[in-house]
Amino acid sequence: MRVITGSAKGRKLQMVPGDGTRPITDRAKEALFSILGHGIQGARVLDLFGGTGSVGIESLSRGAAFAHFVDLNRKAVETMRANLTHCQLLDKALIERNDSFAVLKSYRGQPFDLIYVAPPQYKGLWKQALLLIDSRPALLAAQGELIIQIHDKEESPVELQFLQEYDRRRYGSVLLIFYAAATELTDNAGDEADTYDELGDDGLDDDELDDDLVEDEEDTYDDDPADDEPADQQAQTRR
Repeated sequence: MRVITGSAKGRKLQMVPGDGTRPITDRAKEALFSILGHGIQGARVLDLFGGTGSVGIESLSRGAAFAHFVDLNRKAVETMRANLTHCQLLDKALIERNDSFAVLKSYRGQPFDLIYVAPPQYKGLWKQALLLIDSRPALLAAQGELIIQIHDKEESPVELQFLQEYDRRRYGSVLLIFYAAATELTDNAGDEADTYDELGDDGLDDDELDDDLVEDEEDTYDDDPADDEPADQQAQTRR
């Protein structure tokens, strides 16, 4: 796992010790940031259930102004700090060892342009986080985005009041679901999504993906819920 592009391009990232994390594949991450495009520049990012910090670090490498990383797992926090230091991005980051839900409930600072949520799979935590963010519109800046990363078997409908899903992408067993404020979604946003559809399911031409980025998602993600840790250990993260 490495930083794909930007100021820290090519830097390898440490994994969280143990088998409790399931990092996003480089292929899915490259496609994700192709979709986000230049909008990540100058952005404030909240990376919940941070794990290795891969998504927040990629954001900073590509020009995000600030990233707030949250994880309750001590080893994950240590790994994020080591990765940010290695990438020379620590001065643009805040690392908080805390419960992600507690942070969402208590946060009173500046809103975020991007909130990335990738909790442990098969526990329904993604729905809890989505509903909590939906109930707190002040967490998102104007034209801000929320992205949920889950295993595709976890997907199910969620009734929302403030947020609205506007896109979803699947990469092997990785499902990314994109949300924004319903009032912010316009016809232009729909036109942009159509443009990505013309390029394929991942928003990229196949030739644009480096061979060494294409990993085996089925090895990365455990398809058997019975093998997961207990639901109360929400700090064991996917990325």
